[in-house]
Amino acid sequence: MELGNNTQISEFILLGFSEKPGLQSLMFGLFLSMYLITVFGNLLIILAVSSDSHLHTPMYFFLSNLSFVDICFTSTTIPKMLWNIQTQSKGITYEGCITQMYFYILFAVVDDFLLTVMAYDRFVAICHPLHYTIIMNPQLCRLLVLVSWIMSVLNSLFQSLMVLDLPFCEDLEIPQFFCELNQVVQLACSDAFLNKMMIYFTSLLLAGGPLTGILYSYSKIVSSIHRIASAQGKYKAFSTCASHLSVISLFYCTCLGVSLSPSLTHSSSTNAVASVMYTVVTPMLNPFIYSLRNKDIKRALKAFFGTAAINGILVLSLKMCP
Repeated sequence: MELGNNTQISEFILLGFSEKPGLQSLMFGLFLSMYLITVFGNLLIILAVSSDSHLHTPMYFFLSNLSFVDICFTSTTIPKMLWNIQTQSKGITYEGCITQMYFYILFAVVDDFLLTVMAYDRFVAICHPLHYTIIMNPQLCRLLVLVSWIMSVLNSLFQSLMVLDLPFCEDLEIPQFFCELNQVVQLACSDAFLNKMMIYFTSLLLAGGPLTGILYSYSKIVSSIHRIASAQGKYKAFSTCASHLSVISLFYCTCLGVSLSPSLTHSSSTNAVASVMYTVVTPMLNPFIYSLRNKDIKRALKAFFGTAAINGILVLSLKMCP
């Protein structure tokens, strides 16, 4: 890949956040804390689901997959940003930028598909409770997750290959803290009309399609809940969807904010702050949303750490015995 003047691209510049030296250490500590909370919080969800046989259900199977994807999604951007802050560097190699962009798109789309699959799971559980175990069998659950990954991989690969064909100019500054597809395409020297149309088309298809499925599922869920006679029955049915609705709202609202921020402002700091809500805050809050009011997750975590503590005491006692 070459520049417009036939010189080789070495790296892109990530403008990121404020350049004030006094804020660098503050931002490093803040984002490191958020990243660790995200990783450990989602790992706890995975451990709780895998260690408790009562949680080996479709809903928690999809939740553990979502937690894994959230860890990967955050790990594509934050470690590099922390490294740049620590080393006071803003550069990222051309190969590193394309790789980061590929995995960023991949995990973002998988996240979107999993939220849609989880909405379908709630739809079947509430609207067809008698046939739930038959419809949401283990084979279908694994197939839904597999299809989500395959479609995401193909889309991410296609978008990345299209960027590889673009020639770039001397201005290689990206007003973000990571290599975001739309921002990279805008740096191209040649006409990137085809790339931009494909971005808009795939965004509409891969975001609008799942959102339509989610809205349809919840329209049927609301209709079914409305037909339940008792108030307690309505509350119980709605409570199974409350966490998922919260995550969906957070996911799509932050996505909308990221999409609108470049058109409303040209400030790199403002664009970066909007992206933080989507790439960091949402994955960090998901474990809290799913666990704070979820008695099954709390019970599984207590059992897991209780067993771990007992095993630790037994091991220590055996070592102390003569």
